Amino acid sequence: MMSDIDIAQQAKMVKIAEIAHKLGIPEDALEPYGRYKAKVSLNYVDSVKNKKNGKLILVTAISPTPAGEGKTTTTVGLGDALNHIGKKAIICLREPSLGPVFGMKGGAAGGGYAQVVPMEEINLHFTGDFSAIALANNLLAALIDNHIHHGNELNFDVRRIAWKRVVDMNDRALRQITVSLGGPGNGYPREDGFDIVVASEIMAIFCLATSIKDLKERISKIVVGYTRDLKPILAKDLHAQGAMTALLKDAMMPNLVQTLENNPAFIHGGPFANIAHGCNSVIATQTALKLGDYVVTEAGFGADLGAEKFIDIKCRKSGLRPDAVVLVATIRALKFHGGMDVKEVSKENVTALEKGIVNLERHVHNVMQNYGLPCVVSVNHRTHDTEAEVNFLTERLSKLGCKVVIAKHWAEGGKGAAEVARIVVDLCEQPNNFKFVYEDAMPLWDKMKTIAVKIYGASDIAADAKIRGQIKKLQEDGYGHYPVCVAKTQYSFSTDPQLRGAPSGHILTIREVRLAAGAEFVVMVCGDIMTMPGLPKVPCANSIDVDDDGKIVGLF
Repeated sequence: MMSDIDIAQQAKMVKIAEIAHKLGIPEDALEPYGRYKAKVSLNYVDSVKNKKNGKLILVTAISPTPAGEGKTTTTVGLGDALNHIGKKAIICLREPSLGPVFGMKGGAAGGGYAQVVPMEEINLHFTGDFSAIALANNLLAALIDNHIHHGNELNFDVRRIAWKRVVDMNDRALRQITVSLGGPGNGYPREDGFDIVVASEIMAIFCLATSIKDLKERISKIVVGYTRDLKPILAKDLHAQGAMTALLKDAMMPNLVQTLENNPAFIHGGPFANIAHGCNSVIATQTALKLGDYVVTEAGFGADLGAEKFIDIKCRKSGLRPDAVVLVATIRALKFHGGMDVKEVSKENVTALEKGIVNLERHVHNVMQNYGLPCVVSVNHRTHDTEAEVNFLTERLSKLGCKVVIAKHWAEGGKGAAEVARIVVDLCEQPNNFKFVYEDAMPLWDKMKTIAVKIYGASDIAADAKIRGQIKKLQEDGYGHYPVCVAKTQYSFSTDPQLRGAPSGHILTIREVRLAAGAEFVVMVCGDIMTMPGLPKVPCANSIDVDDDGKIVGLF
């Protein structure tokens, strides 16, 4: 069996201008990065804003498991399948972070015969967007320390600086550090730390901004620290927004690439699916909707985290509205949620499937009832899936009014997901009762409780007096209308990653609150969430190499 990278390296790519031509994008609107990838100019993006929108399809999933689900693979496969059945479809994905690429997860360009290419370039430096975001973030950090060194006119309390530096690599040694050592010429020593690039508020802003003007305005509102009397200090107080925008100007142009079947794909932006909203850029999604009849995009993690943030943050801020949802699962993963050991999930076990299917059922319920969207379950086919398991799954989901399709795009490409594509086209024509989980006017505490009870199945939320006070102050300071971005484990509806299936009646405890004033949401951290992951004992980096001919091997 060929690996993902072997399949990708055998792809017969066409020049990116040909992909652009399929969408009606003129060659002079492209900024090529080699033969097979390009940025689309913002002037062209502006020129199509008044065109009619196509249909928007959101791909989400059950709660992730070690057994694997294949959400990105399904997004790519569905885009190819829609084109296969004669529709004009575009996919929109996040850019991979080097942290997971070299860490535990590996690349994020799909898999099997449902991939975006050039796979190695997409997974590595791509067009330099993440570097630009890191530089803009770190420029702001440098301006803060420089301002303090040269007199601290804004009266920063050095104990309350709220802005960290970032690097696009998992490096646990940088989580908590001391900076400015070495004497007066190096500034004032203080504790600091690094986040990974995808956790930067700049990344979240980048993916929510709709124009250069909007980008600059959002950057200017970032709260970078506080005075001793807790007055917030903003990026605009340091006059930082202009130079930061200059670093991000070219990165704001959406990236155009292709699938293995030479269909168009926008890959742009990549915010952390926990600490931020976990979706590709608004500007890429909006542009795709003007150029295609169908746009397939994905949200991070399961439908409780990723889809909820897609709805309540990305859609709320941008005006985007999905027409249909594809919920991805594997029978292996559902048996894992039913209590099976991951090493045993290839064996038939309808009893474990029955126990684990509650996870899928709650996600389906959330999509159809709490988000008000039509839904189809796409099951990534595995050779170990049995007829008894497939029949049980199909019969059980039919009671919820949701179809189940066995999809084979990993092995067969677009034609393997043709049935999913046909159902999705039908779903896009059905009545759409789209709704947010909560209203803007609801207080922050009540927004958090609504998400916990309605989406996670919790009975209540809790926080100590200090956290309650911080939430109350944010409400009083005028941030109460912001959406809530929940940071918690992706592996469970609870905050305990070991609680599989669909736990109910638990208490969701808020242990930290962070204001993202530029991105315009309030992060509520529940459980242990790291914004600077570490590498595993055997990182993916150990398997990546370049042979004597310059060919990259081991990347997946």
